[in-house]
Amino acid sequence: MAKSILHTIEINMEGFSKGQKRIANYILENYDKAAFMTASKLGKLAEVSESTVVRFASELGYNGYPSMQRALQEMIRSRLTSTQRIQAAGDLYGRQAILPAVVQSDIEKLRFMAGGAGQADFDRVVDKLLNCRHIYILGVRSSSFVAGYLNFYMHLLTGNVTLVQSNAAGEIFEQLLRIGPEDVMLAITFPRYSKVTMNTVKFARNRGASVIAITDNELSPVYQMADQALLAPCEMISFVDSMVAPLSLINALLIAIGCRLGTDVTRTFAELEDIWNEYGVFGKMDDE
Repeated sequence: MAKSILHTIEINMEGFSKGQKRIANYILENYDKAAFMTASKLGKLAEVSESTVVRFASELGYNGYPSMQRALQEMIRSRLTSTQRIQAAGDLYGRQAILPAVVQSDIEKLRFMAGGAGQADFDRVVDKLLNCRHIYILGVRSSSFVAGYLNFYMHLLTGNVTLVQSNAAGEIFEQLLRIGPEDVMLAITFPRYSKVTMNTVKFARNRGASVIAITDNELSPVYQMADQALLAPCEMISFVDSMVAPLSLINALLIAIGCRLGTDVTRTFAELEDIWNEYGVFGKMDDE
């Protein structure tokens, strides 16, 4: 099981140098602030050099300071209340232009996901979705919109898909009454992780279904329960989640499934085009 960065720091404390211990103690006492500091600023406050901070990140097993910083951000994001997140967002974005800052943050998430994505894991998920009897897609709260987007296109591609509605916990279990060993529960969840999602995944596992998780990191409780998982960062210290990377991952899944289905997808959309044209589903642009 993955451990938090604070736990890693605590168990390695005795082996640190004096300078590293100063960094470690500062992070343990001020992790909510350290998560958004440059290596230079953290070094100044811990009274060590910037290079010592960079080496400290490597000592913890990260491939650089930005990776350690991202781990801190992911950890605190699941711990902060909504009010604390709003306050943190004010501190972070209040002194800069918000539009380019948020866009740049999203670009970094996409770049991180592209660099760390495992093609083999991705291909195994595609195989599982194509070869199962039925796919149950689950996403609650802000994840419900991502789940709905995936369901819309999966329904066109394969048809053997159910979007699990989460209006009431009892209704969820009624929708999953027939889930079994040949089926897949695809659970989409991001901090703050919903207990509804965790309980639903537990139910699916108890019925013998395979679980695929789309979540943000290995500390996610649904990641721990999943047979397979795909990770997409979403951390944004505010009252909103960034769904840019998760939606990009969903797009990749849809395209991969469409390519594997080949001519079946072509026939499906050819038939849809005829229906749309016959019933005037879409308006046409006026000729200039």
